[in-house]
Amino acid sequence: MTLADQSAIAVSQIRKAYGPTVALSDASFAAATGTVHALLGENGAGKSTMVKMLSGLVQPDQGQIAIFGQDVHFASPRDAHRAGLATAFQELTQVPDLTVWENMLLPYQPIGMTGLLKRRQGQAQVAAHLESLGLGQVSPRAEIRRFDLAVRQKIEIARALMRKPRILLLDEPTSALSGDDIDWLGDIIARLKAAGTTILFISHRMPEVRAFCDDLTILRNGQSVGTFAVSAVSDAEVIERIIGRSIAATFPPKCLAAEAAQIVLEARGLGGGEMKAADLTLRAGEILGVAGLQGMGQRDLFLTLFGDIEARTGEILVDGKPVTLRSPRDAIDARIGINLVPEERKTEGLFLKLDGCANTTLPVIERFTRAGFIDVAGERAAVSAALARVQVDLWALYRPARSFSGGNQQKIVLARSLVAGSRILLLFDPTRGVDVGTKHQIYQLIAEFAAAGGAVLLYSTEIAEVIGLSHRVMVVYGGRIAGELRGQDITEAAIMAAALGHRDDAPSAQPETHPRVGAFA
Repeated sequence: MTLADQSAIAVSQIRKAYGPTVALSDASFAAATGTVHALLGENGAGKSTMVKMLSGLVQPDQGQIAIFGQDVHFASPRDAHRAGLATAFQELTQVPDLTVWENMLLPYQPIGMTGLLKRRQGQAQVAAHLESLGLGQVSPRAEIRRFDLAVRQKIEIARALMRKPRILLLDEPTSALSGDDIDWLGDIIARLKAAGTTILFISHRMPEVRAFCDDLTILRNGQSVGTFAVSAVSDAEVIERIIGRSIAATFPPKCLAAEAAQIVLEARGLGGGEMKAADLTLRAGEILGVAGLQGMGQRDLFLTLFGDIEARTGEILVDGKPVTLRSPRDAIDARIGINLVPEERKTEGLFLKLDGCANTTLPVIERFTRAGFIDVAGERAAVSAALARVQVDLWALYRPARSFSGGNQQKIVLARSLVAGSRILLLFDPTRGVDVGTKHQIYQLIAEFAAAGGAVLLYSTEIAEVIGLSHRVMVVYGGRIAGELRGQDITEAAIMAAALGHRDDAPSAQPETHPRVGAFA
C-alpha cells in the first residue's frame, strides 16, 4: 500500500509556474486521516499556491494530488467541495455589502421554486451553525463590514465548517486572532480531530503549531524540505529549515531611549471611536508598545492619531503644539510627519493593481511634481532607496503590488513611510501573516528607525513582539489606558493581568497567561 493510499491527502511532485516565476517545484507531502498537519515556510515559499491548488483555484502544471487514495483533478472550487475539502482563507473571501448569512452560504444559498432566495431558511441555518460554534452573538442579518477583523476571521472559519468537510484547510487562521479567540479555534480543532476530520494548518506561529498539530511539512523556495513529527524538532531547527540559516536572536537589542528626549507625540484625554480617553507621551527614539485584548479600543486609538477617525474629546500635540487632524493627509504632512502601517495591507495599505512605485509615493506625490508633471527620475530614485532599506527587489518599481508575497507587500507599506519622511510611525500589527525571516527584517527596521531618532507606537497581537521591541508598554482595557509597564516589569503575566482588567486593589488572583501567544521564538 502506498503512502497516498494511507493518507487523507497526498501531494506528489507538484510543480506550478507563473511565467518565469516558479511557485512550486517538485513539492510533496502527505497528511494522515484525522490528524492536524502544519504547512510552514517563508512568504513566497509556495504555501499560498499550494492552498489555492488544493482549493481548486489554480491547477498544477505537473504532479499529482490524491484524496483518500483517489487521484483527483480540481478544475474549480466546486470540485474541491465535492471531494470533501473546504478552505478558510487568510485573505478573506467575504463580500462586505452582503450579510453574514448570505456570505456563509455562498455559493450554495437555498433557492425556492421562483428562483428567489429562501431568506428565513438560510438565516435559520446560519444562526444554528453559529450558535453551535459559540458565535451566537453574531447576527446572521448583519452586514459583514460591521465586524472587526477578528470576528470576520472567525466567520470565515465558520463558513468553511458549514460545508462539513472531511479535509479542512486553515490558511493563517490565527493571524487576526489572539487570546480567547485562539482558545476558541483550539477547541474547534480538537472537536474536528476527534470526529476524524483532517486539518491542514498553515501558520507562521510556532506556539500554535505545537499546540494544535501532529506533524509539519516545511517548504522553501517552492520545494519540500521535509516532514517531521512536531515533537521531534525544536523551534530553532524549524526556523533554520524554513529560512535556510539560523537567526541568532529573535529581537534586535533595544537602543537606549532617553527619558529626557523630546516628546514628539502626546495625547491628552483623547477619545475617538471605541477609545474613550487616552493619555500618552511618545519620545524621539522610543518604541512605545500597546497591548490589549481584541476590541478594547486600540485600533481606534491608532486611527484617531492618524486622522482617520475624528477625535471626539481631548487633544493631540506634536512637538508640544496642538494639531488638528481632519484626515490622514494632515497627519502625513511633512510638518507633522505621522504615518500608519494599517491592520490589513491588502485592503487598507495598498492598491494591489498599482506598481510598488505608485503605492509608495501616492500619499506624497506632490513632492515629486514640478509644474504639473511628475519628476519620474526623482520619484524612482526616492523609491529605490526606500526599497533597498526594506530589502525588496527593485522590480517592485514596475510590478503590481498583488504580484508580491505578503511579506514583501508589508515591506512596501513600510517603504511608503520612509519615502514620506515620517518621524512618527503608528504600526498596527505590522507582522500579521508574515513569515519568521521577514519578521526578523521588520524588527530590524523598527529598531533602526528608533535608533535614528524616530518614534514608534506599536501594537501587536503577539505579546512576545510587544515585549521584545518596546521600551514601555501601555495596556488598553475598556477603551482606556489600564496601565503602563517599564523595564523588567514588562512581562507577559503583567500585560495579561492588565489586559483582563485586573487591578492591584482587587481580590488577589493569579492571572492566567496565554501560552499560545507569541512568535516563533
